[in-house]
Amino acid sequence: MTCDDFVQAMQDASGVDLSQFRRWYDQPGTPVLDCRGDWDAAAKRFTLTVRQSMNPPFHIPLAVKIGDAEQVLALTEVEQRFAFDGLDAAPVPSLLRRFSAPVILNYPYTESDLVHLMSRDDDAFNRWEAGQRLATLRILDHGGAPSPAHVEAFGRLLATAAEDPAFTAEAISMPTESTLAEQGGRVDPDALHAARNRLRRTLAEAHREALLAVYRASTVDGPYMPDAAAAGRRALRNTALGYLMELEAPEFRALCYEQYAKSDNMTDAFAALACLAGSEGPERVKALDDFYARWKDEPLVVDKWLSVQSTSRLPGTLAQVKTLLGHPAFDLRVPNKVYALIRGFSANHVRFHAVDGAGYAFLGDQVIALNKLNPQVAARMARGFDRWKRFDADRQAKMCAQLERIRDSDGLSNDVSEIVVKALG
Repeated sequence: MTCDDFVQAMQDASGVDLSQFRRWYDQPGTPVLDCRGDWDAAAKRFTLTVRQSMNPPFHIPLAVKIGDAEQVLALTEVEQRFAFDGLDAAPVPSLLRRFSAPVILNYPYTESDLVHLMSRDDDAFNRWEAGQRLATLRILDHGGAPSPAHVEAFGRLLATAAEDPAFTAEAISMPTESTLAEQGGRVDPDALHAARNRLRRTLAEAHREALLAVYRASTVDGPYMPDAAAAGRRALRNTALGYLMELEAPEFRALCYEQYAKSDNMTDAFAALACLAGSEGPERVKALDDFYARWKDEPLVVDKWLSVQSTSRLPGTLAQVKTLLGHPAFDLRVPNKVYALIRGFSANHVRFHAVDGAGYAFLGDQVIALNKLNPQVAARMARGFDRWKRFDADRQAKMCAQLERIRDSDGLSNDVSEIVVKALG
């Protein structure tokens, strides 16, 4: 059945004209909804204006809650206005509830709006989204310093963690550095890394006891069970542990190693190992050595061991990755090993983009070497340079130099050449 056949069948069954829905299949790109709200205190009316980027317009279902009224708005025009009457105060609109359509939604929420949604909205998706936006705001615009209201909202999430551990684990997690780098103009990887770490550390300091209490309360007793409830508790426990490890306290490093050593499942053991891999404490080497000794005969698990080292935030990560190139666990001819170690490092936002350009030179070397062994894998590795124009002039020059070096290398395959030439653009 084709997409048109499916839409026609749905239209015949429902008696509703679905012709606009066909545009979802015919036009490329993700629709963007630009929204604004206007409050008329005298009329007790809130007006929501929505403008969509697609023209001709799509039919887009937009689930909203304004005040106590929840409904699904049918967007069928380029711009539409919806009025909500009988409100006693200016509302904080809860938009795109339950992610009712695959769109990008823009609304000029204030920080207090985001705190309100993060703390009090009854839609899980919007609570999560508000938390992500709030963290992004504090990292990009305030150097990672949280506002008192942000600290309080984070505490409210911890206080109700037992109600939905899986949701809380997601809600208190922060956008990755790579995600944050896509939000603004020129990217400063060092400043971004420092700001994100500062926010995590400040929130951990403010809620040290609550995080520890959540960690202990989320312990899953008994033998390992892969059910959703247990998985949610493990996710929350490991997220709390990650925050506690930001404090760099010996007691939390000991707690983390204890979890690693006593875990009866890979989820908990690897979560603890990942925390330790980013720590300077003596437990780091002890855990890494033990993990390899225990799992060296399991190639896929060893790949995780390679990856956790290549993605470490420690300053010496590149030197460690170069050492691992000669380790028995690594083989440049095996794609999964390359993805774990080399692609893992190229995704390490702060270390790959080190200002001295050493990370770029390393990737350039590996792409050239891989080109002779497996051009398809080499082409995938070369994609690590794709975003080079997003960075400052110095980093741009260093990445561009590596792309040119790869382009001019002997015996360059068509696979790699296509990626490099397109990147140089």
